[in-house]
Amino acid sequence: MHYEWILTAIGGLGLFLLGMVILTEGLKALAGRRLIQILSRFTSSPASGALTGAMVTALLQSSSATTVAAIGFVAAGLLGFSQALGIIFGANLGTTVTGWLVALIGFKLKLGLLSLVFVFVGVLLRLFARGRLASLGLSLAGFGLVFVGIATLQEGMSALEGQITPADFPGDDTLTGTLKLLGIGLAITLVTQSSSAGVATALTVLATGAINFEQAAIMVIGMDIGTTVTAVIASLGGSLGARRTGLSHLAYNILTAFLALLILAPYMLVLDRLLAGVFETNPEFALVGFHSLFNGLGVLLILPFAGQFARLIEALVREKEDPLTSPLDRMLLQDPQAALAAVRRTQGHLLQEMSCCLSGQLETASACSEARIQRFETALKQTRAFVDDIHITDQTGFHWKQLTASLHALDHMERLLRRMQQQERIECASESKLLELHFSQLKTLVSNLCKGKKETFPRDSAELSAAVSIAREGLREKIIRMVGDDSVSADEGDVLLRTLRWLDRLTHHLWRVTLHLEESGDAAP
Repeated sequence: MHYEWILTAIGGLGLFLLGMVILTEGLKALAGRRLIQILSRFTSSPASGALTGAMVTALLQSSSATTVAAIGFVAAGLLGFSQALGIIFGANLGTTVTGWLVALIGFKLKLGLLSLVFVFVGVLLRLFARGRLASLGLSLAGFGLVFVGIATLQEGMSALEGQITPADFPGDDTLTGTLKLLGIGLAITLVTQSSSAGVATALTVLATGAINFEQAAIMVIGMDIGTTVTAVIASLGGSLGARRTGLSHLAYNILTAFLALLILAPYMLVLDRLLAGVFETNPEFALVGFHSLFNGLGVLLILPFAGQFARLIEALVREKEDPLTSPLDRMLLQDPQAALAAVRRTQGHLLQEMSCCLSGQLETASACSEARIQRFETALKQTRAFVDDIHITDQTGFHWKQLTASLHALDHMERLLRRMQQQERIECASESKLLELHFSQLKTLVSNLCKGKKETFPRDSAELSAAVSIAREGLREKIIRMVGDDSVSADEGDVLLRTLRWLDRLTHHLWRVTLHLEESGDAAP
């Protein structure tokens, strides 16, 4: 059929994309938390962040996974925004590795039937093995499928050889032609949602002679810009971190695109003198080399100004949302570890804010404002809704334990907030000589929580809760005797008993919140 090549090419591209998805998922499962821990551990500066981001992206074969992790670290307070920018810059460089794999293995080695063997062995491991072997099988199947897709794409595109020439595409010698080629590259990335697939397509079309090297290079530049569009759209209406990340990614890639256009002619001149005939014999290597070159130069040029770049982005995208829940970026739900880190940071900040409110209540016996109570209620609801959307399939792993600990902490924070609204209990406790010792200890504990002195949170809160619980029965008997000998009225005794129970439950909730927040931490179990 006349259009059979189109269906073959589309099918090949689809197989390539499917292979990339499966390969990335397998590698992420195979790496587990260790790769992400490396990403956070070796990111002390924008420069180290760029190097680490490039390496992790090259291993995961997914810049989006690396970017989401970086946003999560910023949300969790583990990284500054400028450090996270380093990871994002490095992720751009790491994606160029896919182009080298396609050029070397897909075009030169041509695995052919061996790719199908990878798929078969990988599927067998995935079906019958367990644990890391199953993840390895998924990675092998994805790897094989990538090159099955490349072979199919080449088969479809081979029909263009001699039928379509560079003259059928916009020229690269005019501004209009350059803009059109950039637009074609951008459109390919938008349709495929993958710059790797775009580069693979450009390599295939270049190999058939349908386009020349300059046209392919400009299209690849457009593909790099196209990778940012999805992130920008996804960040609209998102959290502060998401909006800043989306804008910084777009701004950086546009700057890199200008750089690439400036160095294209010098690159061709130098390469042709060093390797005469390279554009005729090995155009695919020249193209992926150019892709790596302009991304690498972009990283080297931007890194010395990462701090200024970050401040510019922060000035352009200002704080609009409640800082309490700003870490809860919906984009982080793609990565449970990043999402859980954001939840923990939110809960920590929320507990500190609630403690400051409660500290004021205990010191002055005055009510916390209705606006602050409403703010806490809203933040707790938003946090619970976010936690509900975190999906973890393995109910025996560490992330599941983190998730359940966060849910327990939420439950006790909601109960704590209800206790904070019982103003009459606070007033009674502040005036009662009977409860003076425990009330004083409570004020000290809550004041320390407010000031962020968290080194001994679980221990101090546990000791106070235990002390109140142990003393409760004796104090209860004492209050009943006071009512019996008319030292206090029955109504006053009832209020004291209710206040004693309030003090017991309040200290209990404080202890459980601090305990579960510690359990939800990101350290290894």
